[in-house]
Amino acid sequence: MAVPVEGETIQIHSYKHNGRIHRVWQETMVLKGTKNIVIGANERTLVTESDGRTWLTREPSICYFHAEHWFNIICMLRSDGVYYYCNISSPFVFDNHALKYIDYDLDVKVFPDMSYTLLDEDEYEQHRKEMAYPEVIDKILKRNVDKLISWIHQRRGPFAPDFITAWTSRYQLLREIHAQE
Repeated sequence: MAVPVEGETIQIHSYKHNGRIHRVWQETMVLKGTKNIVIGANERTLVTESDGRTWLTREPSICYFHAEHWFNIICMLRSDGVYYYCNISSPFVFDNHALKYIDYDLDVKVFPDMSYTLLDEDEYEQHRKEMAYPEVIDKILKRNVDKLISWIHQRRGPFAPDFITAWTSRYQLLREIHAQE
């Protein structure tokens, strides 16, 4: 499997279980790329929805993807703190300069004080029936909601106190290097 290279700009493609494209983020800079982890950053990047609508992200974000966990985490850097939007999803694959995953509707929104809310349970149930998610997928996804909540409580991964500082510093450095080229 190809691995994204630090400093490279890639797209992020979100699909649904039925194989249809859900959403595309046009430009994300790779801060770390290995076969298991991709950490990226973007700011005011163009997002295209499946129906063709487009919008720009509002704030800088650090994105965390893992090839073995069934979730990804978007850390949104706002003036009043870091908000986390966690997608319950398939592990990522990297193909043709794009990071790709299947979005399984369930989301966890985490606030700067580390309180959180589980979102879109009704959408998940609807899509689980419409797209006939296999029972094994349903179990994996529910287990990963629990794992993600455990990470929040333990301040693991992107929820660790120094994660944002380290990766925003790296993003600024890479942006400065690219601006000089």
